[in-house]
Amino acid sequence: FWLKVGSTAFAQLLSAPPSPAMANVPAASLSKEQQDELLCTYASLILHDDGAEITPQAMTNLIKAAGCSVEGYWPMLMAKMISNVGMDALIKMGSGAGGGGGGAAPAA
Repeated sequence: FWLKVGSTAFAQLLSAPPSPAMANVPAASLSKEQQDELLCTYASLILHDDGAEITPQAMTNLIKAAGCSVEGYWPMLMAKMISNVGMDALIKMGSGAGGGGGGAAPAA
C-alpha cells in the first residue's frame, strides 16, 4: 500500500495544477463539498486498487493519514453507494467511454 501515515498525497492532488485530461478547474478552487467528494473518490479508488474493503472507516483512515478531512457523512454515503452499485460498475460509468454512434439518418 503506497500511502503512509502522515503522507500528503491527497493534499498534493488537491493543490496540483489541473491536468488537461482530468479537469478544467483546479481542485483548490472547488467548494469544500466538492473537495470532500473528490477526497472520498480518491480514497475509494485507492482502496479498490489495493484490493481492500471499501468501508467508511477505511476511507476516513486513509483521508486522515493524508492530512485531510471530510464531513463525516461523505465516507458513509460513498461506501454505501459502492456496496450497492459496485466499484467496477461505477468506474465504467465514469470512464467517458461514450456510447456508440448515432443511428442512421432517416430516409428522405
